[in-house]
Amino acid sequence: MKNKKIIVLLPIIIAITLVVGVFIGQRMAVVSYTSVFPSGLDSQTNKLNQVINFIKSDYVDTVQESWIVEETINGILQNLDPHSYYIPGEKFNEVNDPLEGEFEGIGVEFRIQEDTVVVVKPIPGGPSEKMGVLAGDRIVEVEGEDITGEDISNKKVMSLLKGPKGTAVNIGVKRKGVENLIPIKINRDKIPIFSVESSYMVDDTVGYVKIIRFARTTYEEFIEATDDLRNKGMKKLILDLRNNGGGYMKAATDLADEFLSKGELIVYTEGKARDRQDVYATSSGNFENTDVVVLINEGSASASEILAGALQDNDRGTIIGRRSFGKGLVQEPMQWSDGSQVRLTVARYYTPTGRSIQKPYEVGTDVYDDDYMDRFDSGELFSRDSIKFPDSLKFFTKKGKVVYGGGGIMPDVFIPIDTIGGSNFYARLNYSGMFYLFGFEYTDENREGLTENYNKSNYTKQFIVNNELLKEFFDFAESKGISYEKLGAIDSEEVIKNRIKASIGRNLFGNNVFYQVLNKTDKTLQESIKVIKNNA
Repeated sequence: MKNKKIIVLLPIIIAITLVVGVFIGQRMAVVSYTSVFPSGLDSQTNKLNQVINFIKSDYVDTVQESWIVEETINGILQNLDPHSYYIPGEKFNEVNDPLEGEFEGIGVEFRIQEDTVVVVKPIPGGPSEKMGVLAGDRIVEVEGEDITGEDISNKKVMSLLKGPKGTAVNIGVKRKGVENLIPIKINRDKIPIFSVESSYMVDDTVGYVKIIRFARTTYEEFIEATDDLRNKGMKKLILDLRNNGGGYMKAATDLADEFLSKGELIVYTEGKARDRQDVYATSSGNFENTDVVVLINEGSASASEILAGALQDNDRGTIIGRRSFGKGLVQEPMQWSDGSQVRLTVARYYTPTGRSIQKPYEVGTDVYDDDYMDRFDSGELFSRDSIKFPDSLKFFTKKGKVVYGGGGIMPDVFIPIDTIGGSNFYARLNYSGMFYLFGFEYTDENREGLTENYNKSNYTKQFIVNNELLKEFFDFAESKGISYEKLGAIDSEEVIKNRIKASIGRNLFGNNVFYQVLNKTDKTLQESIKVIKNNA
């Protein structure tokens, strides 16, 4: 409670020197004021320093200086724009590792089930897989320490298993069918964090690639995935950027370069203290003559919008889905020796026609963050006609196609949000993570039988969620606090069955099978297949 008071008051103190008012209100002597704030130290910077020193020396309780400084930095940055922010040193790797595309550790995906660390799957090619760790294994010891029980947490497990490349860690594994604990020594290594989450052939000629972030390794992952698809006969490509929140600009421009001819503008940036910087396509790319469709939605932001905007403005491919998020601010990092970092907005992104990607944020962070609900309430997610653009935001591509600025990328083909099979019951199951939980536990209990009967090739066609399995799922959800609703279960039956099948498939065979199952009923993807087949 005391710390919350400081968070609320500190920015006000800094802005209007409330300290002076407090002194007067408390009828303190002028000499006390001058002793705290000596004459000559009246610049805004010194006000800030003096306030911090005053809190340190005179506040009723002890407050750490590092906390005061970090909260002050946070308060300043959050009031500049929605995307300038501060990363404390202890959280830097957690934030930065996904963008770097790797971390150092033993290479397992795990979850805590009934106070025990259970391996969902070892990372392919990682040190744990090489040492024989299997999906379903229970890690019960690390360096002889029992790590089961109520006190175990994801944070503690990560701290025990992650570590510098080349260092060793000894774990004790409990495996079904094996009586004794299995000791395994694992040498930590660099573990990839993949940004290309799925790639597979939709049919004989159309390939599908889903990218979930733009990391330092995304371009290489994309080339590797599409090389494989080309070997399988890919002639046309569906690139899924839905709910991709962005990442490194260079990863997006490198991908755009693969689709655009030499000399075509990809994006440019410009800011008060940053001159305009143009990024152009270079030598011939691998996909300049490949039909491409890009899928976006309200969760596609930043680097996703750079790529979609570059292709749209250069009349290259078709953008399908719903208006993207509208994050067009460029952040530049400032690193400190304690591992912390400030990422400050220094410029804006503009598409080749001159559109600013950034949506307005002057109305405040709360309104900015509630943009999705505003789109829902206005009907934008359900009808393109609900979106009104003034003529001042109208731009034209080289071929005369009309595109609009004002925030986000408006798709060429609008697909409303899919409400078929929706219900409050389904929403509760989905947002509580029930499909993931059930998929994991069902696979864990039935792994041997499932792997005997199914493989990556036949699972999508042959596995069936029958009524018995559906009831088992509903009973499981009930045990986790999601009460059964008959009408909702009837309305959403096919969607629920599809999600159950996809979740079990992911636990057995990975993300490709997961998306192959989900995409069978994905309205946006099915429309994109029609579009790309017709060369629209």
